[in-house]
Amino acid sequence: MKGNNTLDSDLIEIEKQSLSFFVLIISLVGIGAFIGATTNLINGIVSEEYFRQIMGWDFDGVWKAAILQGIFEGLIYGFIFGGIFSIGFARITRMNVSWSFAKEQLQKITLFIYACWAIGGGLSILLSIIMSGEYDKIVYGAPSAIIPRISYAWVAGSIWGGTIGGLISIVFGLVRTNRSWKDNLAMRNDGVKQRSS
Repeated sequence: MKGNNTLDSDLIEIEKQSLSFFVLIISLVGIGAFIGATTNLINGIVSEEYFRQIMGWDFDGVWKAAILQGIFEGLIYGFIFGGIFSIGFARITRMNVSWSFAKEQLQKITLFIYACWAIGGGLSILLSIIMSGEYDKIVYGAPSAIIPRISYAWVAGSIWGGTIGGLISIVFGLVRTNRSWKDNLAMRNDGVKQRSS
């Protein structure tokens, strides 16, 4: 009887903490906008020339426009990628999780995307120097002077890195969520067994 009461109280507590599917999607869209804003803030400062060439912008304050562009694209990617991830997350956990559990998974995804963004920028710089001829055929408008070229290459590569990272993060995030969820269930079951014995 005592064990049943314990189980009931645990279930009530879980229900109180349960995360809304809607809140999860909104959070992911917000994260997408935040990542887009922060990465393009840096990219806009590093190389305004990239945005002038690729976006055709010819005005002062390109870095400000880059931030707005980053927010816009981040909202779109956040909605698409976040929607796919949310469906997978819901299937794994049945949304029977607390916000703290979800936040932990979202933090891992966010850091992963930032890492891919940085790696993409670094690889692009290396390729622009080591394989300059081939690089110029692939990347439009890359300057020939070394410093502007490195800056330009960083922005070009980091944008691709962040986009690819967003795609990979869906799989990465769901694998990590599944593993963490199983660990969470195991700990929860062990706790129930100990209290009921």
